[in-house]
Amino acid sequence: MKHLVLASLFAGAIALPAMADYTIIAPANPGGGWDQTARTMQTVMQEEGVSPSVQVQNVPGAGGTIGLAQFASQNKGNPDALIVGGYVMVGAILTNKSPVSLKDVTPIARLTGEYEAIVVPAASEIQDIGGLIAKLKENPGAVSWAGGSAGGTDHIAVGMIAKAAGVDPTKINYIAYSGGGEALAAILGNQVTAGVSSLGEFEAQVKAGTLRLLAVSAPERIEGVEAPTLKEAGLDIDLQNWRMVAAAPGLSDDQKAKITADIEKMAKSESWQKQLADKGWMDTFLAGPAFDEQLAKDEASTAAILKDIGLVK
Repeated sequence: MKHLVLASLFAGAIALPAMADYTIIAPANPGGGWDQTARTMQTVMQEEGVSPSVQVQNVPGAGGTIGLAQFASQNKGNPDALIVGGYVMVGAILTNKSPVSLKDVTPIARLTGEYEAIVVPAASEIQDIGGLIAKLKENPGAVSWAGGSAGGTDHIAVGMIAKAAGVDPTKINYIAYSGGGEALAAILGNQVTAGVSSLGEFEAQVKAGTLRLLAVSAPERIEGVEAPTLKEAGLDIDLQNWRMVAAAPGLSDDQKAKITADIEKMAKSESWQKQLADKGWMDTFLAGPAFDEQLAKDEASTAAILKDIGLVK
């Protein structure tokens, strides 16, 4: 009996904490970037033994703010609930006047990122970013830009370019398209002066020679990409369309630490790195106080440029 008691106590002393069965909210329709991020997390977390069971639920609408509001209200104190989001959500919270923001959840980590690319049709007379900026300064309204939804990363990029170039951001001629395919068709059809989107959106056309890549919004040159940064062109812009994961509100420090450890284990695994390479996603993992600081900076700069553009008062 004594041996059984000792064995029981010893087993309890070395018992490992139970792994969480996570549910990840993708606040968008299936197939998009946030949905792909959530389902890639699902695959890797299960393959790497981070979690025995991971479910993904789609709650689309209003730039992710509908899913964010539902997540925050229904999961307070729930350590098994996660939501993916990103830079687009920061702008959507402001433009949609969402009563719920990222301050109402528990940000855990930035996972991936894509830099913006500025392109023109191959037949354009504009040969470099300097030529485009010269035209913008000459007549802002005459330079039309094709990109994604109003107030999204592409729109913010154009506003930043105008402001950095000394042009009134409210004068920019930005044409918002509902999908990347529509915007790409407009650019290739010479219906607009220039296009702006994530680098991956234009990669195939740039390689095929149908689009000319003028610049990227990275802080320094990207390996394998034959284009200068906007900083090299004298525009102090460093803009990344990042994706993040957040946990529920009302968690204890220990709960947040465990979730952070799980996400870090996933992000540093070979399976995750392979997924990034296969999908062409950049590894921009950032967690802890460093991510909190970066998020605060991005929220402030986004609010400022959306006010400059005239989308937020």
